[in-house]
Amino acid sequence: MNTETNTRNLSMLMDFYELTMANGYYVKGFKDKWVVFDMFYRSNPDNGGFVISAGLEQLIEYIDNLSFTNEDIEYLRSRNMFDEGFLNYLKDFHFRGTIEAVPEGTIVYPYMPIVTVTAPAIDAQLIETMLLLILNHQSLIATKANRICRQADKSVVMEFGARRAQGADAAILGARACYIGGAGATATTIADQLFGIKAVGTMAHSWIQFFDSEYEAFKAYAEIYPNDCTLLIDTYDIMDSGIVNAVKVAKEILEPAGHRLKGVRIDSGDLAYFSKKLRSYLDANGCPDCSIVVSNSIDEWLIASLNQQGACINSYGVGERMITAKSDPVFGGVYKLAAVCAEDGSYIPRIKISENPEKITNPGKKILWRIYDNDTHHGFCDVLTLDDEVITDGVPFEVKYPTKPWKDITLTNFHAEKLHVTIFEKGKLVYKQPSLNEIRAYVQKQLTETVWIEEQRLQNPHIHYTDLSLKLYQLKEQLLESNHRS
Repeated sequence: MNTETNTRNLSMLMDFYELTMANGYYVKGFKDKWVVFDMFYRSNPDNGGFVISAGLEQLIEYIDNLSFTNEDIEYLRSRNMFDEGFLNYLKDFHFRGTIEAVPEGTIVYPYMPIVTVTAPAIDAQLIETMLLLILNHQSLIATKANRICRQADKSVVMEFGARRAQGADAAILGARACYIGGAGATATTIADQLFGIKAVGTMAHSWIQFFDSEYEAFKAYAEIYPNDCTLLIDTYDIMDSGIVNAVKVAKEILEPAGHRLKGVRIDSGDLAYFSKKLRSYLDANGCPDCSIVVSNSIDEWLIASLNQQGACINSYGVGERMITAKSDPVFGGVYKLAAVCAEDGSYIPRIKISENPEKITNPGKKILWRIYDNDTHHGFCDVLTLDDEVITDGVPFEVKYPTKPWKDITLTNFHAEKLHVTIFEKGKLVYKQPSLNEIRAYVQKQLTETVWIEEQRLQNPHIHYTDLSLKLYQLKEQLLESNHRS
C-alpha cells in the first residue's frame, strides 16, 4: 500500500540521542548485544476504561523500509560526532530484531506492553521515536473516535477533521484511526484513495452564497446529484428558509424524477431543538426518510447530552475534537529497556526506578496474557509473567496487583490467551496483516463480546486489573531492594 510512511525516507525522523547512543554502543563493542524494550502507557486518555491500539500497519511499513541514504550519512558525518565505523555500519543497516505486538485494534490497558522489541541495542534504540510517534498518535485518535461512536450508538459518525488536524500525516492517518475506532466515513478524499474509507461530502455555505438564492443553490445541486442529495440548510435561516427550500426542491425536482431527498445538514444553532423541529417538519411534509445530519464542535459529551434531550439526529460530522483528541490530546506511550541478553541467551532483567511509583518499570522478558471468565467469557484482567512461565487454563494461578500488594489474588475458573503475536523475527516480516475492515470489525467484536459494558462507561468506568505473576512481582521487589541497598 502506497501510504505516507513509505513514500518518503523517514529513517532520520528520530530523537538525536538515539543516534548518539547507537554510536556509543558501536564504539564500545555492543553492536551485536541484544536487548529487550517494552512499549506501554500509564493512563487511559479522558479517564476512560481502555485504549484501542492502532498504527501497527504503519510501524511495519517503517521497519520494513528502514535504511540510511548517502545524504543521511553525509549529514551525520558533518556533525563531527560519530565514529567512521558506525557511519559505514549505517550504510548497510537493516532491522535485525524480533518484534512482538498485540494485533492492531486490540483493546489494551495501562502498563501492559503493546509492543515488545528484542533486538541488537542499536536496532532497538534507533526505532524508538517512530514506534512511539506512530502508535501513540493512532491509538489516541482511535480511542477518542470510539468514545464518540459509542455515544452516537446507531447514528453514523463521519470524520470531518482534516482542516483542523496537526498536519497532513495527522489528517490522513487520523482518518484511518477514526475508522478503526468506529467512524463510518470520512470527508478526507485521500483516506478513501489510500485506505478505502468511504469519502463523503456535499457542499459548504459558499455554494449557497454563490447563487442568487438559496432555492437556486439547492435546485442546482439536486439536478447534479439527484441520487445523493443532502442539503446544508443553515446559511440564512434554518426553519423559515433552509428547510422550506429543501422540501420545495424535494417536491419539485427530486420526486418527479423518481428520487428522494437524502438528508439535510445543520452546522450551527441549538442542535437538539432544531433537530426535533426539523424531524416534525420533514415528517409532516412527506419526507420521513430524509436524514438529519449535524456538525459543529461535536464530541462524546455533546452527543450524550443530545441523547438525553431526545434529539432526532441520524448522523454526526465530527471534526476537530476527534481528529485532535482535543479533550486529552497527548497519549503517553513510553519505550523502556526491560532486559539485556546474556552470552548464554538468557535475559538479565533491568528496572527503571523513580520517585514516582507509576514510573517504575516491570523488568525482564515477559509474556502478556488476557484472562477470561469461563462463565461470561469477558476479560477480567491482564497478567504479565516472565517468559518462562505458563498460565494453564483453569489451573489456579497466583498474581499480584501492584498497587495493592497486600491482597493475595488467585485466578480460578478462567481461560487465558497470549496477546502478543510475532511481527518480525530476526529482521524478517512473518506476520500476515489483516485488512482495515478486519481491524475495525475486531474492535467491535471485542467491545460486544469480551469487554465488560462497565468498562465502556463514559464516566467512572470499571477498572480492568493489570496484574503481575507472583514470580515477576518478586523479581521486581528484589531489584528494587538491591538497588536501594546499593
